[in-house]
Amino acid sequence: MFQVRRSNERGFADHGWLKSFHSFSFADYYDPRHMGWGNLRVINEDRIAPGQGFGAHPHRDMEIVSYVMSGALAHKDSMGNGTRIEPGDVQRMTAGTGVVHSEFNAAEAVTHFLQIWILPSERGLAPGYEQQRFEPASKQGEMRLVASPVGGSGVVKLNADARIYAGLLDAEDAITLELPAHRKGYLFLVKGELQAGGQALHAGDALLVADESKVDITEPQGAELIWFDLAP
Repeated sequence: MFQVRRSNERGFADHGWLKSFHSFSFADYYDPRHMGWGNLRVINEDRIAPGQGFGAHPHRDMEIVSYVMSGALAHKDSMGNGTRIEPGDVQRMTAGTGVVHSEFNAAEAVTHFLQIWILPSERGLAPGYEQQRFEPASKQGEMRLVASPVGGSGVVKLNADARIYAGLLDAEDAITLELPAHRKGYLFLVKGELQAGGQALHAGDALLVADESKVDITEPQGAELIWFDLAP
């Protein structure tokens, strides 16, 4: 099954300093048809104005991943971390038993990023933090594993049954995404355009996948994409 979720079908919130598209129900946006996909619970595509951001606020029992497309985020948390997240970085925060953090635009222009929430494999974990950098060359023409339950050298560790891949595809880059049996897949197109599973996707569109063993990606044009291999 291939199901397209168009960019303009998402929830949208305009707070002036923050413009946010919600792929799944979040805050004041509620749609019982879109409560998550597998153990993927949130994808918010956020644009934060210069000098603005999210003040200190709490989370618990969630794996939170930040993926910056342009600009930069200044992150601080109750674990003592104070970092800068830029394009190419993948940040994972395990909220676990409870963490407080803040995120502010650390650039002179609008910061554009994805906030991703994945349900953890177990509740009550100790809070944790990890950040790794993935240079564009490592994602050009292929899907690079950036997060998994195993982690390791060059892969952020998720305390969740999920794997995240990121890729940059253009022109002749035709690839096939494999999906193991009984898993769900979610393809989010950050920018550009391509054909996925016979469907035309443009920036902000997503493809939900179930009961399929593969997804053929063809005709990419300046495409940046993220692929989630998810627990059902």
